[in-house]
Amino acid sequence: MGEFELIERFFKRTASRNPLGVGDDCALLAPAPGMQLAVSTDMLVEGRHFLSTVDPSALGHKALAVNLSDLAACGATPLAFSLALALPRVDESWLEGFSRGLFALADAHGCELVGGDTTQGPLNICISVFGEVPAGQALLRSGARAGDDIYVSGTLGDARLALEVFRGRLSVAADVFEAARIRMEQPTPRVGLGQALRGIATSAIDVSDGLAGDLGHVLRQSGLGARVETTAAMGLLAAAADSGAGAGVLSTETRLELVLAGGDDYELVFTAPASAREAIQAAAAASKTPVTRIGRTEAEPGLRLVDAQGTLLQRRYTSFDHFA
Repeated sequence: MGEFELIERFFKRTASRNPLGVGDDCALLAPAPGMQLAVSTDMLVEGRHFLSTVDPSALGHKALAVNLSDLAACGATPLAFSLALALPRVDESWLEGFSRGLFALADAHGCELVGGDTTQGPLNICISVFGEVPAGQALLRSGARAGDDIYVSGTLGDARLALEVFRGRLSVAADVFEAARIRMEQPTPRVGLGQALRGIATSAIDVSDGLAGDLGHVLRQSGLGARVETTAAMGLLAAAADSGAGAGVLSTETRLELVLAGGDDYELVFTAPASAREAIQAAAAASKTPVTRIGRTEAEPGLRLVDAQGTLLQRRYTSFDHFA
């Protein structure tokens, strides 16, 4: 099967937002009046971002999910995406599964494939996603203010838990591992929550490399520091805690590592004034996304992690670094 037959069979679809459809040199997109385009690109490399054993349908889902998560962090509505795909060989069964998972998530968010490229090489997936957001209403990393509450959506640490089990470094019950594996391989982009937070949240970022590091980006760009209660953060590790396996299997230090430095969660961490607490809960309810308040921003630079008694933790937690 050649390149163009591959595209025709697995990836060509009717696209209403690109009048040219797939197959021309460029896609033509135009945001609605009063809207700005939000654009993001993410690359997934086999062995670096996903295991070779991952189900191709789950991989198709994740490849788009990590990009939609960036739109969510900006408060944008998905419009379209392009796909650049390097394949070691043409595997029709793999392509069928991959495209099925990819388009299932794309259809759920009204996000159309409008172009891309294919070539032969080590398995590498690169997606650029396009969204729109009302002019001046995009959620940014630089908008936090001193005294803001800090929130996290969903749960943290599950994806890293699954990875450590795969690596043989941790052992948990089979049902705990399966739940964590789903979180790692098929993350849920919080698009609805991001849109609901427009005009309420002062800043936002998605947690891709670990809570401590990603929140640190917000603090640096906003010129602030923060105090985060680790007890609240640890409570988000649902996969281990809810099963009853928690404390008996995972030490407190291990759970802190998973939650604060785990990464691959694709949840949102965001800030909002204390006066907006009711509005935050309404946004969470409207988007059917649980949120947890875990701390507050402070004028003094730096991230301070404290326990339930307010005692400062001495250890520093670092996020995933692609070149470390």
